[in-house]
Amino acid sequence: MRSWKVAVVLAVISLLLAVALAAAQEPVRDFAQLNTRLRPGDTIWVTDAQGREIKGRIQTLSPDAVVLKGNGDRTFGAADVTTIRLRGIDTLRSGALIGLGVGAASGLALCAAGDATGSDWAWCGAIFGAIGAGIGVGIDALTPGRKILAYRAPGAAGAPSARLSIAPVVTPRARGVAVLVVF
Repeated sequence: MRSWKVAVVLAVISLLLAVALAAAQEPVRDFAQLNTRLRPGDTIWVTDAQGREIKGRIQTLSPDAVVLKGNGDRTFGAADVTTIRLRGIDTLRSGALIGLGVGAASGLALCAAGDATGSDWAWCGAIFGAIGAGIGVGIDALTPGRKILAYRAPGAAGAPSARLSIAPVVTPRARGVAVLVVF
């Protein structure tokens, strides 16, 4: 009876981690592919070859240059740009869903630890899930969307050097989490 409770908690945690990892996107490495991530009117931060970061709104975007409108128009050629970042859109929905999942999982874990029975499971998940959703919406409303790396020039410094992979392990003889770090 106790083993299926652990399996449920591990499955919920794994699902939450999988959703977070699936949202990550690799930046484009070819300047000509910027139109797949950016469009005129977007606010971006361009880091030039000298390491200066310039914020501006895209006026025009072509396969070999981007023109920013800000304190005067600035044109950046492909050779002059090391990275381009943009502010990600963060809706309150994502905070609510993450908070709901974390709250419900915490409630179920507490019920499992306290040997709850019958309808107590539903109440634990519902109450803690609602509290978590409220906290998630509040946190999401107070934090702006983070900057997302849309472009990194080939050979630019700051390329990721390590990867982390987390997966649940549930077998008849073992239960746990497998962690893989690749350098």
